[in-house]
Amino acid sequence: MNKKFTNNKDIVAAGKKYTMDTYGQYEVGMVKGEGSYLWDADGKKYIDLLQGVAVNALGHCYPDVVKATQEQAATLTQCANYFYIEPGVRLAKIIIENSCMDKVFFSNSGAESNEGAMKLARKYQKMQGHPERYEVISFKQSFHGRTLATLTATGQDKSHLGFDPLPAGFRYALLNDMESVKQEYNANTAAVIIEPVQGEGGVIPCTEEFLKELRAFCTEKDIVLIFDEVQVGCGRTGYLFAHQGYGVEPDVMTLAKALGNGIPVGAFCARGKFADVLKPGNHGTTYGGNPIATATAAAALTAIIENKLPERAQEMGAYLQERLNEMKKKHPVIKEVRGRGLIVGAVLDLEDAHVVTNPCFEKGLILNCTAGNVLRFVPALNIPKETLDDALEILEQVLTEIGK
Repeated sequence: MNKKFTNNKDIVAAGKKYTMDTYGQYEVGMVKGEGSYLWDADGKKYIDLLQGVAVNALGHCYPDVVKATQEQAATLTQCANYFYIEPGVRLAKIIIENSCMDKVFFSNSGAESNEGAMKLARKYQKMQGHPERYEVISFKQSFHGRTLATLTATGQDKSHLGFDPLPAGFRYALLNDMESVKQEYNANTAAVIIEPVQGEGGVIPCTEEFLKELRAFCTEKDIVLIFDEVQVGCGRTGYLFAHQGYGVEPDVMTLAKALGNGIPVGAFCARGKFADVLKPGNHGTTYGGNPIATATAAAALTAIIENKLPERAQEMGAYLQERLNEMKKKHPVIKEVRGRGLIVGAVLDLEDAHVVTNPCFEKGLILNCTAGNVLRFVPALNIPKETLDDALEILEQVLTEIGK
């Protein structure tokens, strides 16, 4: 019954038969990963610049992370949250001691983390005697998750199609436009949620000036400022947490993806008066803070810090942007290169960037496109320079071919 599939053909056939068609998958089955490489069931090797969509900051199967997962799985796999769980406490200590936050709640995903952060904001406003304050301002082109609430917070019409009526209480401002935020603000506003760099929206960084103005405005109006660092936290932008590179401290920060380097785990963290808003019975989750997830995440975050990978992300991100800008001079299909650290986007003069990503995949390079026409690069933070060069050589070959 549990016999493994051994080739791409069988995996794809069974996948089409038994799993829902929600991802538009390539017709291969991945079976092994190591560092910056993936292998499919037929033995083909790929350079992976997607890394589970910014999940594997340390690459696939990082030894210290594998060891922590294995050891915890042999010790304690699950325990009710009626007790303090040692690896969860250890992970919380690492996060808090390396950030401006004071308390953390562990969840299972980015969407859950964002949902919990918005619950915290509503509860805070009610505690202040403002039950009318329940609305959340997010931003056009943002992405915050797939639950009904986080889907609605997502500022992309295409994500909303087919799921109406959507929950009430969400308004959308324009990124890097403070006047737009002020126009959306009203007496019902409880919180603002923002990605320091919009990933799914096309790798669009916030400006420092805008985030500082937003911080001052939220403080003035007593609005909870939530930074969604699900995709850009844990070293990705060149700082351990993205807001540190802007000199702006949010009230609440959400994390997931790279936090567990492949094991599902999320968190939302709060500071100051926001850290003690949620009381027993206000929020919970069966698997949040799971021993395996938090032991793995503690090992992953420790490795990111001790190996100075945020600093390396700055260095390698600058190199990647430099190389892409060199390509831009030779290949006018590249209109713009942007990003922070090792989340980089190349905007293409195409309606659909799959024209590039599909032939790259055939040549053994995994990239993805976001916002339709943007190539997104989110490699492991410790990717060897020569591996990145090999990947860019494949990309250049494809750009040359499609330019003929």
